[in-house]
Amino acid sequence: MVEDGVLTPRTRERIRILIVDEPGIIRDGLCALLASTEDFEVVGTPVDAPAALSALASTTPNVLIVDPAPSRNVGHELIAEAKARDAALRVLVLTFRKDDNVIEAALRAGADGYVLKNDSRHDLFMALRSIAAGRGYISPSICNRVVGGYVRARDPARSRATQRGELSDRERQIIRLIATGRRTREMAEMLSLSPKTVEKHRANLMRKLGLRNASAVAAYAIANGYLDV
Repeated sequence: MVEDGVLTPRTRERIRILIVDEPGIIRDGLCALLASTEDFEVVGTPVDAPAALSALASTTPNVLIVDPAPSRNVGHELIAEAKARDAALRVLVLTFRKDDNVIEAALRAGADGYVLKNDSRHDLFMALRSIAAGRGYISPSICNRVVGGYVRARDPARSRATQRGELSDRERQIIRLIATGRRTREMAEMLSLSPKTVEKHRANLMRKLGLRNASAVAAYAIANGYLDV
């Protein structure tokens, strides 16, 4: 069982991970790193998109780790197709690439997290635990770039501070809860609202800020200090 992003010792349930990356030292090192903790279990290491989609059904992973690489037919199309086949699947992009277009394509396709291969072990483990628990996670090293890209795409003439001022007090409460992984029903109970009202506030704040998914909301909240309140 996952509680607050951490596996409870009561069940020892592991996060099952399917890694889509090219063979070599980095992939071998990643597998060894994940095997070093009882939280994770690597269930397969397909090289390309066809092999990954085939492995999804036979290995039933909780998390798909992807390193986008057009040469191996691995990209945002794989992320979108994997999510379409299994709505409960969580996807983490783990790559050296920090091009704005690659990040945006991955998030648009449905990636739940984005971490760089030169980030720390702590960042990787935090990302895996966070997305497995239903949160989004963006590497701190690219967080501001992600948020900036969403804001510029919406309206380059306006600042983040101006857009933040558009949010109502209730929307500010909800953006903090979304960023910490709370689900609609949990937010409704905490705020004494109906789930339908929470969904309306969520849709409004994401429209105002030009954000498209939970990972982008989490990145925005971190970059703008919502989690420090």
